[in-house]
Amino acid sequence: MPTSEIPGYGVPRYEPGRYDPPSWRADLPPVPVPDRSTGGFGRVSGLLDRQFDETDPVVEPEWWAYGSSDDPHYPLTARHGGDDRHGAPDRDSGYADDEGAAQQHPSLPLPPRPPGVWDRLRPREDASADDDATVAHGTLGGTPLDRDPRGGQTSRPVGGHRSDEDDDDVDDFDDSTDAHPIDDDLRAWDDQTGGLEVIGAHVEEDAPRPRGRRARREEALRAEAASAERARARRSDDTGRHHDTGHDALVHDEAFGEDIPVKPYDPRTGRARRKRSPVAVLISLLVLGGLVFGIVVGGQRLLELINPASQDYAGQGTGEVQVRVQDGDTLSDIARTLVTADVVASIGPFVDAAEANAAAVGIQPGVYGMRLQMSGQAALDLLLDPSARLLSRVTLPEGLTVTQALTRIAEQTGTPIAELEAVAADPVALGLPAYANGVLEGFLFPATYDIEPDDAPADVLRQMVARAVQALDELQIPEDQRLTVLTKASLVQAEAGSVEDMGKVARVLENRLADGMPLQLDTTVNYANGKGGITTTAQDRQNPSPYNTYVHPGLPPGAINNPGEDALRAVLSPTAGDWRFFVVVDPDTGDTRFAVTGEEHQQNVLLFQQWLRDNPEG
Repeated sequence: MPTSEIPGYGVPRYEPGRYDPPSWRADLPPVPVPDRSTGGFGRVSGLLDRQFDETDPVVEPEWWAYGSSDDPHYPLTARHGGDDRHGAPDRDSGYADDEGAAQQHPSLPLPPRPPGVWDRLRPREDASADDDATVAHGTLGGTPLDRDPRGGQTSRPVGGHRSDEDDDDVDDFDDSTDAHPIDDDLRAWDDQTGGLEVIGAHVEEDAPRPRGRRARREEALRAEAASAERARARRSDDTGRHHDTGHDALVHDEAFGEDIPVKPYDPRTGRARRKRSPVAVLISLLVLGGLVFGIVVGGQRLLELINPASQDYAGQGTGEVQVRVQDGDTLSDIARTLVTADVVASIGPFVDAAEANAAAVGIQPGVYGMRLQMSGQAALDLLLDPSARLLSRVTLPEGLTVTQALTRIAEQTGTPIAELEAVAADPVALGLPAYANGVLEGFLFPATYDIEPDDAPADVLRQMVARAVQALDELQIPEDQRLTVLTKASLVQAEAGSVEDMGKVARVLENRLADGMPLQLDTTVNYANGKGGITTTAQDRQNPSPYNTYVHPGLPPGAINNPGEDALRAVLSPTAGDWRFFVVVDPDTGDTRFAVTGEEHQQNVLLFQQWLRDNPEG
């Protein structure tokens, strides 16, 4: 519908000309002001001097009660500030000018607020009282803004009905806006649209076809229905009867009110499978297997070219090579060592195999006997095999002297004794502490050591010295007392026949030293003479060595062997007792007798002499 035919469309809601204030002329005579005392008019200034409560009440004009300027009897002078169309001046509104025209007094209150849209709504004159309030009626008529011949605005309400003399025009206009009955063809759409008018519902079938996805769908359905109809015609028998599949194949779409045809099954279109010969199947499988093999091999070659880190040898390898795993090496460090020795081709395969095996974190530092060009998995398996680790396990028992310890190390590791003795003569290179006074005796701690094939002799001895210092630290022995404690512990280690007797031997040493008695230990004499055994001769006891406790009172200058932790603890906590003497009466069993007096000790010595006679080869 054109916008010009819409009721009220285009009518301004606010007309400035209608509400402009009246124009004031400069040549008007002064307004007479009533005098206070006489009630007449005085000076103009008297108006300013009047009190508000002295002002006479203003009589409201009759047109104020109309409520709206759209009322037919509303004076035009109140609307436009001018003469009425009848030409009579408005005497009630204020005062008159020279021509007798009515002017609005400036002190009067403002006129009522301009009417709005709701002020222009009125009941239909032709409406029946029996009409239901909820039934829709025709839209209100309206015309564009009317103007009088003088170019002024009409007295009728803006956008409202025409006056009585224009009723015919109004009826004609209302006829164009009244609601009409809905066509029967659109009643079906009302059920789905809720009574709203559906755009395009009245379009005839011969209208241009819509475009879009739905149009293409409908075209396809119609074409398919036509094809199905032709198929049914071809399948009709000689009697003219058709198969029942035609109508049964139509599916009704409730949403769109359409019958969607479903293409019936035509058994003539199915083709039976042809049987394949076994030879063809076998050839197909061979070809497929060849393709898979080629893809796998080609992919591996291509991967090796693109990523050299993924290269890997195949098999268990050949030859022999020694590989050292350093302390603190990670799996990647071990892999790089293996790559350098040509044990594995690249880092990736070995690391992948190691990460998949939790035992790989248990690879110990050391030298391993490996093979050349092994796969990553094979190299990992060999490193986890204890037999692959190449090492010499050397055990130093308690009580061995430095000479005896170097001999044992040389025998078990294959290191020449001369190299070990040369290193032992340089205590600074071995990390000896300052309180050792440059003497290695007592600092080759008795324990079991794993010595690798390529370990240097200095590294081997340095490891033993470090272990001795560690034991002294753990026992919390002050550094200024460590040499004395080591010396006493070496005497206890040499004289005691068992761990149980060590505390008593330590107590004898303390008692004799407290009394100022010489220790007179055969073990110190044999150490001075470079001999072994538990007995000495008179000539042996004449050796002036400071280690000869028969000649020199007190302790020797240092340890006479390498004591163990039990001897060190015995010295730190001797067994309580008054013993001054002890002697081993049976070296085979280690039976040791302790005595307080010399007479008791002589009785024990006779027992030892009897054992010597019974064992002449002693």
